[in-house]
Amino acid sequence: MTRIKMIGNPLPNMPWQEKTADCTAPVWRFSENPIIRRNPLPEVARIFNSAVMPYEDGFIGVFRGEQRDGMPHIYLGRSKDAVNWQFDSEKIPFTTENGEPLMPIYAYDPRLVKVEDTYYIMWCQDFYGAAIGMAKTTDFKTFTRIENPFLPYNRNAVLFPRKINGNFVMLSRPCDNGHTAFGDIFLSESKDMEFWGRHRHVMGRSDNWWESLKIGGGAAPIETDKGWLMLYHGVVNTCNGYVYSIGAAILDINESSRVLHRCKNYILAPEEWYEERGFVPNVCFPCATLHDPETGRIAIYYGCADSYVGIAFTTVQELYDYILAHDMPQSDDREIGIR
Repeated sequence: MTRIKMIGNPLPNMPWQEKTADCTAPVWRFSENPIIRRNPLPEVARIFNSAVMPYEDGFIGVFRGEQRDGMPHIYLGRSKDAVNWQFDSEKIPFTTENGEPLMPIYAYDPRLVKVEDTYYIMWCQDFYGAAIGMAKTTDFKTFTRIENPFLPYNRNAVLFPRKINGNFVMLSRPCDNGHTAFGDIFLSESKDMEFWGRHRHVMGRSDNWWESLKIGGGAAPIETDKGWLMLYHGVVNTCNGYVYSIGAAILDINESSRVLHRCKNYILAPEEWYEERGFVPNVCFPCATLHDPETGRIAIYYGCADSYVGIAFTTVQELYDYILAHDMPQSDDREIGIR
């Protein structure tokens, strides 16, 4: 067995639940799922597809709140244990550099990533078509908008948690103006978080049934001594609609458009009632992880059926072993991703 170790700061207070004896999968669900149920706020019908991370002596998160008028926006939440959450009643107040209000028309599927001393929020919004919106904060009191990184149409943006070769690096999924029936993961770089280039193809949909329609980025990649552990979502079109599952791959630590290992099996797919039944059924959609390098523990936060938030657990060693045991990269995965 090849040993693997995560790189980063210890997180001993992260939520955790041991694997049960009857579980044969590499990832297991929290027995208290879903941790966020319907109608969490008076004007919010559902929270899902949301991102969390450690902050001060507890945890903080950005949450997709589907309002009662059907319009999604981003809300801030805080927690002592990363399981029980309290939400601000008002949407996150985004502003310009001058402090003037600059709210998106809508905003959904946020990610939250800390790079150096700054926290960055990414989301999908209207930029004359579906595109990526971004903002930064250092105190979760002021939220300053950053220039939109890409033209329409694009979704599923997530930053790497540190610069690579001196540049910010972000995954995204170019798309079209509909509920895209295609999609690959790409990588882009920036020196200043304003101008983005050096675009590279990372991974495409595969011959594996569960990700045969499209794929997209999930949680911020986790740095390990064997490369970047990337969790992503894969989609298949069935006779009863789309099904979203969670997959895993390992990317090269410095040339991160190059895939070292790619698991042919999903690691989590809709099985429980809160994943199969909801506003959009049959969805497991990863947006964040909490992880502790000292113990190797990983908690995956994922949206369930566009209605709830769930947690699933694994260890970096168990997940890495599973990826290697079911390693099946596609023909172009190990390319640098430029043509």
